[in-house]
Amino acid sequence: MSAVVAVSGGLDSVTLAHDLAAQGHDLTLASFDYGQRHVRELACAEACAVRLGASYHPVDLRSVGRLLSGSALTDATVAVPDGHYTDASMKATVVPNRNAILLSVATGLAVAVGADVVATGVHAGDHPIYPDCRPAFIAAFEDMARVANEGFAADGFRVVAPYLTRSKVDIVARGAELGVPFAETWSCYRGGDVHCGRCGTCVERIEAFALAGVADPTPYAAVPA
Repeated sequence: MSAVVAVSGGLDSVTLAHDLAAQGHDLTLASFDYGQRHVRELACAEACAVRLGASYHPVDLRSVGRLLSGSALTDATVAVPDGHYTDASMKATVVPNRNAILLSVATGLAVAVGADVVATGVHAGDHPIYPDCRPAFIAAFEDMARVANEGFAADGFRVVAPYLTRSKVDIVARGAELGVPFAETWSCYRGGDVHCGRCGTCVERIEAFALAGVADPTPYAAVPA
């Protein structure tokens, strides 16, 4: 079976790519530059593709990203908030319609190359903040993709989110089983030289490694008390 995987370069999507490779999928990886301030994550996506021997397609969506203002990820006037990933303040990091846009491009690529599956690494911890990471969205998007590509998509075409009901802790544990080089993943929304240790994704990353009992190789500028 062949799969197009939307890989940001983050821990979740990189682990998913390794997971699908271990299951024997023929992989095509797509990453997206939508003008995010943590664009350095894309180097981790490319490294993942090289490591797995997968086809790799970096997609330039910067002109689209400029239209998606008001998010701390795409708008320099909006600060990235500190705090826990599930805090209400993290709503500042919502990029309007992001996953619908990215998965639409991934779906087009999948249809073009004849892939059976489009896969995304969204997980249960994303649900409180991001509406485009919830089960209803994934189900609706899959229905839309099938209708939009009827007669052209592979038989039994699927849009899947294998980690949809799993936590970040589960993903770290699975990544450890697979031997994922966690140091070659990027989570921090601030996108500096090292993970800041204070933004929601950093706090979630630190917490997940601790709860999973897995050594965290990530250098942080600061670690919450």
